[in-house]
Amino acid sequence: MTEAGPRVAKERRQSRSSRRVLRAATRSSPLARWQTADVAARLATIGVDVVEVLVDTLGDRTQATNTPLHSIGGQGIFAKEIQAAVLAGDADIAVHSAKDLPALTPAGLCLACVPVRGDVRDILVGSSVHALRLGAVVATGSVRRRAQLAHMRADLQFAELRGNVGTRLAKAANFDAIVLALVPLERLGFTDVVGEILSTNVMLPMIGQGAIAVECRADDEFTMALLAEIDDAAAHASVACERAYLHRLGGGCDLPVAALAVLSGEVISLEALVAATDGSSIVRRSVSGHVMDGESLGAALADEILAAGGSALLDALRS
Repeated sequence: MTEAGPRVAKERRQSRSSRRVLRAATRSSPLARWQTADVAARLATIGVDVVEVLVDTLGDRTQATNTPLHSIGGQGIFAKEIQAAVLAGDADIAVHSAKDLPALTPAGLCLACVPVRGDVRDILVGSSVHALRLGAVVATGSVRRRAQLAHMRADLQFAELRGNVGTRLAKAANFDAIVLALVPLERLGFTDVVGEILSTNVMLPMIGQGAIAVECRADDEFTMALLAEIDDAAAHASVACERAYLHRLGGGCDLPVAALAVLSGEVISLEALVAATDGSSIVRRSVSGHVMDGESLGAALADEILAAGGSALLDALRS
């Protein structure tokens, strides 16, 4: 070995030993682990290694019962235990599907990073909307999806559907169609399913759909700085705008609400809705403004929708 050989090997050992290791709290589902691996791959480019800390959430523990999300308090049921692990110091970061987050970040945490966002659309697996027979049974665990489909087709019947992506796809044959988010199918390689990708004009997505959210402790400035290196400003601004809308409504994934923010240059546009669960009434509005005012726009649009009839719809649901 040449004289340079031992020196290079020593430098490599020193480089490896100086790499920062972050413990990432995550669910154990295939999609959650894919998301954590994606975050880890991005962090690896800046010299950070990631170790998984698998966490069992209330949402995971009730999957097998097929209990509707709205009946067990849908807000945060896939996130609270993961957040608690970071707050307790058992992990450094929490990796979530952004759509699973409660509207308000818990005290002591911050939403430090939203990497590049994936496809926000939903997909009807097994049929197209217009090809469904009269009175067809569509399975979905989402009241948001049920409301919007029922608004298009009042004849449709709905069945509960829960479980990870593979489990739900395996149950598809039991129904005329099922509804899933498109991005998990892409991320997990289920690209051969037959169905209809639903335009956001037809099916407005859940707040944060298609995005990964990474939280850390609010006083951990070093970790925040690392996560900022892999943050996508457009995705982060869009998710923050949508979450501000949700927070003002006081809702979560247990209510038929939806929103999508899109950034173009310095202009952010937000479209959102509140619906009756049976699809009989939908209040849908949009707003645009400067990206720096995104969260204020989200709150203002919520106020507009509430005043236009959304408040009565939500009051009826909550009662």
